[in-house]
Amino acid sequence: MIDLQKKDGVWIVTLNRPDKANSLTKAMLEELAAIAMDAAGDARVLVFTGAGRVFSAGADLDEARAGLAIDGVWERLSNAVSAAPCLTIAALNGTLAGGAFGMALACDIRIAVPEAKFFYPVMKLGFLPQPSDPRRMAGLIGPARTKMILMAGQKVQADEALRWGLVDRIVPQDALMETVLDLAEDARTQPADHVAQMKQMIPETGSNLP
Repeated sequence: MIDLQKKDGVWIVTLNRPDKANSLTKAMLEELAAIAMDAAGDARVLVFTGAGRVFSAGADLDEARAGLAIDGVWERLSNAVSAAPCLTIAALNGTLAGGAFGMALACDIRIAVPEAKFFYPVMKLGFLPQPSDPRRMAGLIGPARTKMILMAGQKVQADEALRWGLVDRIVPQDALMETVLDLAEDARTQPADHVAQMKQMIPETGSNLP
């Protein structure tokens, strides 16, 4: 359910469960975290995308009811993505929802298709978001808009997400991976330690927030 392609310093990770809207099981989350940690010293660019027309609907519903919604594996994944010493890109091929926000917010760059929607219905479901998500989200779009998503349950369309700064660019579905590979080009040709040193010089999103 997780596909990994490695070529010329670029690792492309695909959530491949389109029949379930790429909803995430604990096993998938653990595999994603392991890939992010393994990227150190090898990958220059780490890309996350999804199969089909949805990036991810968040937690698998059956596993969420059994406790996955509050499992620490979500935070381990987002922290592993954030700590990866390479350029990380979320290629959002469709809607991003719920806990799947964590890995996207932890990426350096987010590219989305026009059809994508963004929502995180934790208030409605009676859960708290994973701890780092509000900080990273507020670092991108500010506290008020973060509360609109997390507390007021608002569903944000792609064009509004771009204006807010939640995503960095919108491109057509058929140009998504071409755009991502173009963004990856400079970093993939450099030594891994050079990429890591440059990334270390740039503050993480939300790092200046309390």
